[in-house]
Amino acid sequence: MAAVSLTSEEHEVTRIERIGAHSHIRGLGLTDELTPKPSAQGMVGQIKARRAAGVVHNMVKEGKLAGQAVLIAGQPGTGKTAIANGLAQSLGPDTPFTAVSASEIYSLGMSKTEVLTQAFRRSIGVRIKEETEIIEGEVVEVQIDRPATGTGAKVGKLTLKTTEMETIYDLGNKLIEALTKEKVQAGDVITIDKATGKITKLGRSFTRARDYDATGPQTRFVQCPEGELQKRKEVVHTVTLHEIDVINNRTQGFMALFSGDTGEIKGEVRQQINAKVAEWREEGKAELVPGVLFIDEVHMLDIECFSFINRALEDDMAPVVIVATNRGITRIRGTRNLSPHGIPIDMLDRMIIIKTTPYQEKEIKEILKIRCEEEDCEIQDDALVVLTKIGLETSLRYAIQLITLANLAAMKRKEKQIAIVDVKKVYQLFIDEQRSQKFLKEYEDEFMFDEGTETAMETN
Repeated sequence: MAAVSLTSEEHEVTRIERIGAHSHIRGLGLTDELTPKPSAQGMVGQIKARRAAGVVHNMVKEGKLAGQAVLIAGQPGTGKTAIANGLAQSLGPDTPFTAVSASEIYSLGMSKTEVLTQAFRRSIGVRIKEETEIIEGEVVEVQIDRPATGTGAKVGKLTLKTTEMETIYDLGNKLIEALTKEKVQAGDVITIDKATGKITKLGRSFTRARDYDATGPQTRFVQCPEGELQKRKEVVHTVTLHEIDVINNRTQGFMALFSGDTGEIKGEVRQQINAKVAEWREEGKAELVPGVLFIDEVHMLDIECFSFINRALEDDMAPVVIVATNRGITRIRGTRNLSPHGIPIDMLDRMIIIKTTPYQEKEIKEILKIRCEEEDCEIQDDALVVLTKIGLETSLRYAIQLITLANLAAMKRKEKQIAIVDVKKVYQLFIDEQRSQKFLKEYEDEFMFDEGTETAMETN
């Protein structure tokens, strides 16, 4: 019988991080005095727009701008979405920030007003305060007795101490499992939530710092707690109004938040929740956190949506609405009327407008350099100059898209850096919008269903 040879393959597991169009944005790049830095936190140029966004950021943080609308207007590729993302990063995780595209409003599953209502309520946070009883102390001894037969309930004792007292607690099955899961041992400082039985390990006590010759970098040493073992602690939870709506509307409760199938939520449910939140606010148990709703490509909304937003902004529980568009004077969807940016005049009156301007050559070069670092690509200085020129003559977006393609061309040549030859190669392989138009005009007769000169080609 022939011998069968077995070969084993080993694959290195690496973490893959997706790189988005604005994944390099870390904030607005402002000083404490709201002075924009030329290049900081991934933001380059747009000095006036960033300063204005900084003022909006401060007013949102102080809760003074709730129910207001901000319009970011400018040509395509001037960083409108980047400014909105920078604002979201600056506000931090405690302030709700919801980003939607105007085309998402037209859903077959829900009405336009329901989609907008959910987006509004997703942008309003409720900071709920509650007091809970906890046991906090240093573990002196953990004693767990298992039955000799191997079956039956485990019993145990836990000795905890503070600087002033020491107590022994009898343990049930639930706490024994929690202690085993957290790998609690003598010398650990822990907290036990009396209501839920949740155990949190705070760290090792300083008195046990010399127990081992070496400790890992993740080991944290803390002081032995003072005072009594049982304490009352204030816990703060931040949830959005939409999350409360879903939990109270669906039969499966909070599981609907994970499935995403929230469906239409009844108005009566929302009214009851609003009344309850207002009651909590009066009692001091909760406070509202007005967040930000960002609607991109706002010109895609129709007159009904604008009317709804107009009314929603007057509500006392309204977020800051930031919208962005690259349109000039255009028709309002659903009407025959022309208006600046495709937005009704009465809606424009409510807005403060931030304008963005085209990037200069120096700024384009800096943005391309940041994108090369983000995409982990090394580029030669002369190749960067050529890529900057391409971005200036065509568009910044086209130049950014060429970075990864040029890097792949360089890798094929077994080079670590992108050279001019790589940029030229991908520039010839992938045409931009201007060369595409020129090609269509040359060969328009050979394309199917071409209307030729009868209808003017729509361009930016």
